[in-house]
Amino acid sequence: MSDLLRAPAEIKYAEELDWLESIDDGPKPFAWRLSPKMVRLFILGSERSDGLDRDIPQKWFGDRSFVERSIVTLASDRGLLLIGDPGTGKSWLAELLSAAICRNSTLVVQGTAGTTEDHIKYSWNVSMVIAKGQSRESMIPSPIMTAMESGAIGRFEELTRSTSDVQDALISILSEKYISVPELDSDNIVFAKPGFSVIATANSRDRGVNDLSSALKRRFNFVRIPVVTNKKSEAEIVRFRTEELLRRHRIELDVPPTLLDVLLQSFADLRASAAAAAGDDERLESALSTAEQIGVLEDAILHSNFFGERTLTARTLASSLVGSLARREPEDLAILNKYLHGVVEPRSKEEGGSWPEFLEGGRDTIATLS
Repeated sequence: MSDLLRAPAEIKYAEELDWLESIDDGPKPFAWRLSPKMVRLFILGSERSDGLDRDIPQKWFGDRSFVERSIVTLASDRGLLLIGDPGTGKSWLAELLSAAICRNSTLVVQGTAGTTEDHIKYSWNVSMVIAKGQSRESMIPSPIMTAMESGAIGRFEELTRSTSDVQDALISILSEKYISVPELDSDNIVFAKPGFSVIATANSRDRGVNDLSSALKRRFNFVRIPVVTNKKSEAEIVRFRTEELLRRHRIELDVPPTLLDVLLQSFADLRASAAAAAGDDERLESALSTAEQIGVLEDAILHSNFFGERTLTARTLASSLVGSLARREPEDLAILNKYLHGVVEPRSKEEGGSWPEFLEGGRDTIATLS
């Protein structure tokens, strides 16, 4: 795993999955590697009442009902559509579900404006077709077709970013559970094996880009993943990801809890400001998601490790926050400057602590970027 830049969940947690499989005596749908209860336990972590001989850490932080509904959907004959704002953990949940159910989360189609029907069904090895003609051997199956043939989970990221004709190619797959290959005279139908399903994700901010047809919507169960607004849950997510980052980069660096509080409070303030804004010009272009908080903290940690004193400071955190969130000039810089003067400056005078240094670091960065 150390040779991989980012190991998929089934490799990263292979030992844990093996252990859960060895003790799992619950009923399993189709050819699932784990029972639904164990899938939930793998994702949400164990509790004392589970009576296990070892602790299973929580990997996805969100409402228990979202995970349970997702698992139940995948045990049925319907696809699962995870929809929500950017950075709410949709893709991570899809990866964990696939890893726990079939030990393969890499059968992924990425939805873009350039995604074609071939990416969902199949294409051809041109050199083999020229040499021997069209056959099953010269056919290149898509990740979705591979999932069908192996009874696994196929994933479709950013479904609404692909065009309508590409989306519609999923309808027959989800309803009929087979793909026809009209170019072949025989052996020209690929049937899905039990256990096959599709997990798709969609960005709620992309609404109107390529809306799903009513026919395709009926093939999916929708699970809406909200933005995490509970400070305790958000702190757990950020802390979990930060620890992973430090382990991956083999960094020994002190992250003071007070600075984590400053980061969480800053994002809460900016979200409140965005909610009260009258128009888009008064809102940051950033979605202000938990994922972006993690990105801000990661940037600050790496900067401190390579160019600082190997201790995270409020000044570095403020610089990272402004640099990461100021995507439009001058609009975003003006919004951040207003936040520093209107919210952070009074707070730094009243509360002290890390806020004065945070204020100074933010002002200096804005001055540099202006």
